[in-house]
Amino acid sequence: MWDYSEKVKEHFFHPKNAKLVKDANARGDVGSISCGDALSLTLKINPQTEVIEDAGFQTFGCGSAIASSSALTEMIIGKSVQEALAITNQDIATFLDGLPPEKMHCSVMGMEALHAAVADYRGEAIDDDHDEGELICKCFAIDDRMIQRVVKANHLSTLEEVIHYTKAGGACTSCHEKIEWVLEACLAEIAQEAEEQEDVTDVAVTDITAADNQDMATIADIIESVRPGVQADGGDIHLIDVEENLVFVSMSGACTGCGLSGLTLANIENKISQALGKNYTVFPVQETGAFSRKKEGSYDA
Repeated sequence: MWDYSEKVKEHFFHPKNAKLVKDANARGDVGSISCGDALSLTLKINPQTEVIEDAGFQTFGCGSAIASSSALTEMIIGKSVQEALAITNQDIATFLDGLPPEKMHCSVMGMEALHAAVADYRGEAIDDDHDEGELICKCFAIDDRMIQRVVKANHLSTLEEVIHYTKAGGACTSCHEKIEWVLEACLAEIAQEAEEQEDVTDVAVTDITAADNQDMATIADIIESVRPGVQADGGDIHLIDVEENLVFVSMSGACTGCGLSGLTLANIENKISQALGKNYTVFPVQETGAFSRKKEGSYDA
């Protein structure tokens, strides 16, 4: 016996919005009675604001199917179409304080019905005859496109999970091998996309690092350009570190305690800010602890 939450029981025994919406301008039908589960979702959408003003459902199926449909209508009434489309089957299950794994397909059915209803409202074609997808499970009329969508949305990785979330293969089992082929191809595609995204991220990080290194080199060159004048007055200056728009330098010799050292720092700030196109602040620090030099010696050229 499956363990149902109190909220699932509530929406099963006392379903909300179990009706056909009067003056509905959107309708989504998924499943079929012959397949065991069917859901018809009707919506009344304000054409000016695209807010869902009313929603109703008619469901043929188990207690979880009725509860999921009831929960969905409660979740979408008062939301805009765009906000409603952001709701996932996991959100429906969470709203119900969870569903048994074997009943997750009921939440998927609700999500599919919602997308079908919005497509109907927008006058978009709905693929009911599997013209684009290959029919995988004849018992429950599940094609490969639906399996792919559910696998990606719910991060599925096993045949058992696919059966729980789609019902595909849950009857005669003759399509299990086909389901595994679709699952394997889908997981390979997900892995490839993740690898490509990682490559893009690596390139971006490399670009940022290269830019940071170039900025550091520019700052070091500017400080080197003023060193001869500072040294001529008996002092010296070295670059210690750069953190975002803060430049840390060490000043030694006659610069230590010199009232004019502030003018030198202001001059360096101005040169750096002009060269890099954003404001920098130069701070004098002691060359110890956290501000030790990046390399042996210094950033001297």
